[in-house]
Amino acid sequence: MAGGMTSAMGSVPPLLSFLLMVAAGWVNRHQLIVIEFLQAENQLLKQRLRGKRIRFSDAERALLARKAKAVGREALLKLDTLVTPDTLMRWHRRLVAQKWDFSQRRRPGRPGIMREIAQLIVRMAQENAGWGYTRIQGALANLEHKVGRNTIANVLKRNGIEPAPERSKHTTWSTFLRAHWKVFAASDFFTVEVWTVRGLVTQYLVFVISLADRIVTIAGITTRPDETWMLQIARNVTDPLTGAMRGKCYLIVDRDTKYCEQFRRLIQDRNPGYSPSAHVAELECLR
Repeated sequence: MAGGMTSAMGSVPPLLSFLLMVAAGWVNRHQLIVIEFLQAENQLLKQRLRGKRIRFSDAERALLARKAKAVGREALLKLDTLVTPDTLMRWHRRLVAQKWDFSQRRRPGRPGIMREIAQLIVRMAQENAGWGYTRIQGALANLEHKVGRNTIANVLKRNGIEPAPERSKHTTWSTFLRAHWKVFAASDFFTVEVWTVRGLVTQYLVFVISLADRIVTIAGITTRPDETWMLQIARNVTDPLTGAMRGKCYLIVDRDTKYCEQFRRLIQDRNPGYSPSAHVAELECLR
């Protein structure tokens, strides 16, 4: 057989052998030109990207991985491709990790406590200063709500309510505010400089903010916040239908003298939530 192959090769005419060598050289040279063109094209593309990453789909990653395997790591390093061999290996490791990722099969953990039950826990603690976690747990059980003591403790802590022994002794300022957040509003001034024909004029703007939902209402703006104007502001914000204090029981103000005595008295008289046992209808901020 070997002798037959040798005799067959030896039977090729010299001219044909020369033509085959020329054709092989031309094909090899053409392949090198194509590779050089692709390398130049990749370099220009990289310059346009300026370090930005290209997002490939899973199908595109699989295609590049198959082609890269046939080329080999050393050849890929010489070609300076958009996707490096290390990137291809990272894709492979990620694909393997996804194969063994069973997070989709996991069941959800313990459901969070319902908002209504949390509000009920806060209400029980506020209306019964001596009730501890166990007592509140028993009251909830009477209402057919099964809640653990730790859950009750966490709910009260989130709402700034102390445990029963401390709660029955005193109430801190922060605890009081958190427990009655929805009935509080606050008021303050800020100034705006406006250019007029008379020059730069200071405008005083008073606003009221609902502390529970952070809704801000502009109560008025004037260049002279005198007593008459402040009394009208008090009437506006305490209007039962459109006032900024509807549904509120307390207005927090600072010690600014623009909040005159008549303004404070009118707020107390017109505030529907005011009662003598609640001290005053407006509270001065602590210094």
